[in-house]
Amino acid sequence: MSRQLVVPEEKADQAVCCPPIAEASLGPAHAAELARMFKALGDPTRLRLLSRITSAPDGEICVCDLTADDFEVTGPTISHHLRTLREAGLIEGQRRGTWIYYRPVRHNLRRLSALLALS
Repeated sequence: MSRQLVVPEEKADQAVCCPPIAEASLGPAHAAELARMFKALGDPTRLRLLSRITSAPDGEICVCDLTADDFEVTGPTISHHLRTLREAGLIEGQRRGTWIYYRPVRHNLRRLSALLALS
């Protein structure tokens, strides 16, 4: 019977990710994966949505709280932006009845942060 090594999430992030961009070059596949995440953040509405989701008091937020007038876009546009963030791996959602509750994928946010870290 083999035992599986359990690595704390923070250490797993460091192992999976890469050194800061100022310390080493990225390979093509890794660059493409990270670029997709950065591209998703290149829209002000998506950046604001991610900020709202990430700063939610309970660690998640109902989509019903993201369609408020403070975004000045329609519900379908909010849905499009949420789908883009989800496909980029920055958020994940769970359906509960009629609503979807979104939470950040902290592992990927830490990867982006670590990539840009400067010493």
